Amino acid sequence: MTKINTACIIDDDPIFIFGTKKIMKMADFCSSFLIYNDGEKAIIGLTEIIKSGSKLPDLILLDLNMPIMDGWEFLDKFIEIPSKESTTIFIVTSSIDPADFERAKNYQNVSNYVVKPITKEALTEMAEMMITGQ
Repeated sequence: MTKINTACIIDDDPIFIFGTKKIMKMADFCSSFLIYNDGEKAIIGLTEIIKSGSKLPDLILLDLNMPIMDGWEFLDKFIEIPSKESTTIFIVTSSIDPADFERAKNYQNVSNYVVKPITKEALTEMAEMMITGQ
């Protein structure tokens, strides 16, 4: 598996964050993590990264159901931020609602929809999708 530089996890569940970081470390998936517990904090943080000229995370794992600003609201705001870089976004959620899956297809910057929990196999698929651009 090709190692990415920075993975960003946007999720309000500390157990999911802990487990995902642990799996990513075991799989040697990325060099560093950026963690946000809701979409609003993520928008603020990522906007600051863009304004400062720093590099955005290579990958964002985005939960849909969060307080303050959910994943859909985050996506709507994130696509409005002018950036020269692109970031691969995977929705990682507990929602098995077919309407959510279909809605995710409306966002060009969403690469895939993954139902929790995340596995090493899912990480491998994500890395392959990032490499091939699919």
